[in-house]
Amino acid sequence: MFGSLNKRIQDYLAERRSRRTRLVTKDGRCNIEYGNVRYSNHFAFLADFWTTFVETRWRFVLFFFITSFTLSWFIFGLLWYWIARSNGDLTWQNPKPDHTPCIDNVIGLTTAFLYSLETQTTIGYGGRALTPFCPGAVALLIIQSLIGAIINCFMCGIILSKISLPKKRAKTITFSDMAVISPKNGSLCLSIRVANLRKTLMIGSQIYGKLLRMTNTPDGETIIMDQVNIDFLVDAGKENLFFVCPLTLYHVIDKSSPFFEIAVDTLHKQEFELVVFLDGTAESTSSSCQVRTSFIPQEIMWGYNFLPIISRSKEGKYRVDFSNFSKVVPVATAHCAYCFHNIKGHHHHSRDGNDNEGFEVIEINDHPNVTKM
Repeated sequence: MFGSLNKRIQDYLAERRSRRTRLVTKDGRCNIEYGNVRYSNHFAFLADFWTTFVETRWRFVLFFFITSFTLSWFIFGLLWYWIARSNGDLTWQNPKPDHTPCIDNVIGLTTAFLYSLETQTTIGYGGRALTPFCPGAVALLIIQSLIGAIINCFMCGIILSKISLPKKRAKTITFSDMAVISPKNGSLCLSIRVANLRKTLMIGSQIYGKLLRMTNTPDGETIIMDQVNIDFLVDAGKENLFFVCPLTLYHVIDKSSPFFEIAVDTLHKQEFELVVFLDGTAESTSSSCQVRTSFIPQEIMWGYNFLPIISRSKEGKYRVDFSNFSKVVPVATAHCAYCFHNIKGHHHHSRDGNDNEGFEVIEINDHPNVTKM
């Protein structure tokens, strides 16, 4: 009993360690940090201040939004207070009854701040107004109006750009949590499922992958992040996909594939990360976006296949059942790619090893009224 519990704890810690060290998270974020960057290079971020602000988190954008307006109101409020004081308009200066003020009803710091706010926001309550007897006040009014317009345009542009970022469109494109290895059209294939949750298409979609692993060169050099290209296909090809419904991506495991030397009993002992990319252009906004996800060996199921999720109703409509998106079914599969290509009938029929609770393994006999796509 204690041995089984200890093994489970070790497996859990190993899984957490492998998940923590992945380069790309499941939602597409890159787990990387930069160190020892020269301080002189930090000015490059200030030079490209627009991109810096667009990529800043929302909490900081809202902070800059509030701070920029409040600070500008207060600074110009001080300038209006200085103009009123120079002209002797303040209450404590005891202006004469026939005194001509620069600004009506600006008699202290609070009223000067209110006048600054009303001027920059074009509220104009009518209680405070500029008189034409002070040229300096007229010039300050022009300057504040221009600066206020610039702040408005900049902050509204930042907020609009953040709302319309292409990566927001990527949130509605989802990959399967697990990848599967099973026979497909006479070949052993690694399969991944991807779905577009919106009805609007992704134009010119292209899908490709990168296998990240640590390798040693013949010269004894260790490459921490060696990248190997992984080609994916769908039934209709690999370019200009018709991404109107969920697609199943296939990577053929042949002699040129880096997965050729992997077997069912050595898969989860490997150390690699398969990063999958989908590039496309949103039909509604014409903006390009990229969706990323990754799979580690513990997220690849050998001897399983995805359950079809597309059917055709009696009315002739095509229906996508997303309740089956995370369901797999065990299929007879060779123990390794070498066995598949060289030893006929040497199959492994998997019925366990499902480490992801989001994936449901079911038994099926046939699927009437289901059309695969």
